Amino acid sequence: MKVECVQEKLQKILAQAERVAGKNLNLAVLSCVLLKATNGQLEIRATNLELGFYACLPAKVEEEGVLAVPAGTISSFVSNLQGEKSLKLKSEESTLLVSAAKSRATIKCLPSDDFPIIPELSKEHFFEITAGDFVKGLKSVWYSASVSSIKAELASVFIYPEDGSVVFAATDSFRLAEKKVKTKSAEFDHILIPFKNTLEIARFLENADGKVEIRLSKNQMSLTLGGNHLISRVIDGVFPDYRQIVPKEFKTEAVLLKEDLAQSLKIANIFSDSFNQVSFAIKPAEKKFELTTKNANLGENSTLLDAALSGDNIEVSFNYRYITDCLQSIDADSVSISFGGPGKPAVIRGVGDSGFTYLVMPMNR
Repeated sequence: MKVECVQEKLQKILAQAERVAGKNLNLAVLSCVLLKATNGQLEIRATNLELGFYACLPAKVEEEGVLAVPAGTISSFVSNLQGEKSLKLKSEESTLLVSAAKSRATIKCLPSDDFPIIPELSKEHFFEITAGDFVKGLKSVWYSASVSSIKAELASVFIYPEDGSVVFAATDSFRLAEKKVKTKSAEFDHILIPFKNTLEIARFLENADGKVEIRLSKNQMSLTLGGNHLISRVIDGVFPDYRQIVPKEFKTEAVLLKEDLAQSLKIANIFSDSFNQVSFAIKPAEKKFELTTKNANLGENSTLLDAALSGDNIEVSFNYRYITDCLQSIDADSVSISFGGPGKPAVIRGVGDSGFTYLVMPMNR
């Protein structure tokens, strides 16, 4: 291999590839990026078997070739070259020589034959969505996915089209988040993305302009943006029919400022017990909304909140972290909390925002 390319473009692609590259002690080649010089371009690939990445950049190719180069080493070296316009890469036996005007490095390589194949999905099943909307959908719900992989469907983000929107949903069976993002004619069945892959997908798309093309197969999806491609494993399973558990009728409702609720939960955190329990006492006739936390070792706290209240009196306890988590997904200044009654889930929404719904189960006393 003997190529010359622009340092800035190589640096950006290597930074993305390095994040995807694996750290598998049993398969060292996963910690590498695969460099392939051919047909006037340099192709860069990386994978950890859950995710795959590939991209190409224009290059002056004098000799074609393929090398598996440790991702962290080459990415760190290239990113720390200051004021360099172009780089030369040349293979010498089992090493790669990287040369700039003022600096050079020799990097030991691994056999490229051991590098896994990264599939390129066909365009038979695909849709497009604005990159920012896809990231917003993921971030609005991913914290509700299960951290346990025993049930793969619950440790995933569920995505499907509905009435001119793409719907994102996640649940760990204790809480549920749903976010609807309006888009044009997205036609596909559904996608179940493993939670641990959604973090890197969001990074891949974050701060990007324009639309991302998403291609689908039974076990994989690919996201294409600006010539860069990210491939993720998807779950071939059935997500719970969560719509059946969202209450249709409520006994009590409270409407209050999101900031007031967030601040009261921060205070509650100081005195919460090992179960993160916070108690809500709502008495509409007395215009009283009180949050209480107790800790046998620290003491207790109660906070009164200004709220518009209606319905029956209710006392119910929740994991305060579950309430706090959803506030990041609400753009409105005010939130409504609707209670179905003792022992039944509460539903939280932004006032005037029908795009986000959050359901949280109460704690048993």
